[in-house]
Amino acid sequence: MTKSKAVVTYQFNALPEKVYDAWINPEKIKKWMFPNGNIVRCENNPKVGGYFIFVDRREGDDIEHIGQYLELDKPNLIKFTWATVDDLPDIDMVTVEIQPSKSGAIATLTHEIDPNWAQYIPQTENAWNEMLKAMEEVLN
Repeated sequence: MTKSKAVVTYQFNALPEKVYDAWINPEKIKKWMFPNGNIVRCENNPKVGGYFIFVDRREGDDIEHIGQYLELDKPNLIKFTWATVDDLPDIDMVTVEIQPSKSGAIATLTHEIDPNWAQYIPQTENAWNEMLKAMEEVLN
């Protein structure tokens, strides 16, 4: 079954190494991921086969996001699975490609979604875009 894709491209005013680090450093993740929420747990083991758990508290509810790192090629590529515990066994794939640019780095994020959830692509793209904007603030 072909996956549907949400794609977001973001221009950072930071070097690719700094953008990459913001994806794997737990202290930085806490500052940019889920900018409208509150990360109450952040476990991260950034190695191929390693996992992450991010628990976001929203309006008193804890949403547990989990994933496993599939590829790590510093500073150019991060590929991981992405799911919420409540939606298992649905597991998405996220690929972040980071390329140098004249003013820093361009990140292209591709979130592969089960076609049954394709109607949520605009919301998914908006959510990632908001998180990348928040990451930009952490990097500057």
